[in-house]
Amino acid sequence: MAPILIDTHTHLYSDEFATDIDAVIARAQHDNVQKFYLPSIDSNSLEAMLALEKKYPGVCISMMGLHPCYVKENVNNELAIVEKWINERDFVAIGEIGLDFYWDKTFVEQQRKAFETQMEWALVKNWPIVIHTRNAMQETIEMVKPFAKRGLRGIFHCFSGSAESAKQIVDLGFYLGIGGVITYKNAGLPEALENISLSHLVLETDAPYLTPVPFRGKRNESGYLLYIAEKLAEVKQTSLQEVAEVTTANAQKIFGS
Repeated sequence: MAPILIDTHTHLYSDEFATDIDAVIARAQHDNVQKFYLPSIDSNSLEAMLALEKKYPGVCISMMGLHPCYVKENVNNELAIVEKWINERDFVAIGEIGLDFYWDKTFVEQQRKAFETQMEWALVKNWPIVIHTRNAMQETIEMVKPFAKRGLRGIFHCFSGSAESAKQIVDLGFYLGIGGVITYKNAGLPEALENISLSHLVLETDAPYLTPVPFRGKRNESGYLLYIAEKLAEVKQTSLQEVAEVTTANAQKIFGS
């Protein structure tokens, strides 16, 4: 029997899938990707995300949170919307949240505050978090540390850091989200994962972004998770079956479903 895979991070509600979402999900299911976890970005994307979840109950599953790239002047309004939603219904996680100093450093302080606030909410709710970090890895780890000591858990999504960062993250009890970057030459990810066991890893596509080889340059989709799983099996010198079983069990452990 083909191994079941879980895409722990995919933006299937984005405009890039507006015309063919049913076919995209059908293709992924054909390749045994059975569940799709949808990270929230900001209030503008909520309607599409929640509509997709409603259309595919138990298959497309929403998180709630404010992405650091969308922390702007209206951050307090955006956080108030997140808070309203998490008090109205349950979500599997608060995410994606974190720090991103790549494009713009105008709202660095607001990013830190938003990250801290949302981590606090996750602890209160006893939900995991899904972290986005770019050009801010060590600071993100340092911000997570006191919360991890208080029992916060979750995923550093789309991990592409060093072996040292990987070790620090798993020592906190967090998981590494492995996506298309593992298939890129010179990305250094196989080396960073050398001493990290599968028990600390989950799979993701981050579709429509970060498309794995051999489709790099095209729109990513959740069905390509199979290529990521195959590459991870090669890197860890194990079978696809083993990668699927362990990463799927890890995802179920984190999200509780």
